[in-house]
Amino acid sequence: MKVARLTLSDRASAGVYADRSGPEIERVLTEGGFPVTEWIRIVMPDERAELEALLLRLVDTQQADLILTTGGTGPAPRDVTPEATRTVLERELPGFGEIMRVQSFARVPTAILSRATAGTRGKSLILNLPGNPKAIGECLPMLLPAIREALKHLNGE
Repeated sequence: MKVARLTLSDRASAGVYADRSGPEIERVLTEGGFPVTEWIRIVMPDERAELEALLLRLVDTQQADLILTTGGTGPAPRDVTPEATRTVLERELPGFGEIMRVQSFARVPTAILSRATAGTRGKSLILNLPGNPKAIGECLPMLLPAIREALKHLNGE
């Protein structure tokens, strides 16, 4: 399975601080038993056009099975991950974002500000995750069964 993890952060991409969200995605998937054969690791600024082009390339050219973004899902003007994601999706799967907001709200009332979404393009699943490593550790494990099932459906199983 080829998995791309994209960290959207102006400051991490500029080297102001290290990316901790991308490694957290890898930890959760590894501990969850995902058979990842290739990781594509990218840290980039919050730039919508660049993200859209990258998502298209990851799906249409590099044929990534799973693309997990982290960051850029809030209400700030530079948070453009959901818009870029929706532009490239063929089918939206809003349940992923909905369940993350519901589950996170009990611990962090501001979780309702997240605009994370998910969906498919071709045989790829694209999922927006929170930018906070702790939130990834809380949200991603509960999504693993649905991610597995979605990938099976996308591959005709």
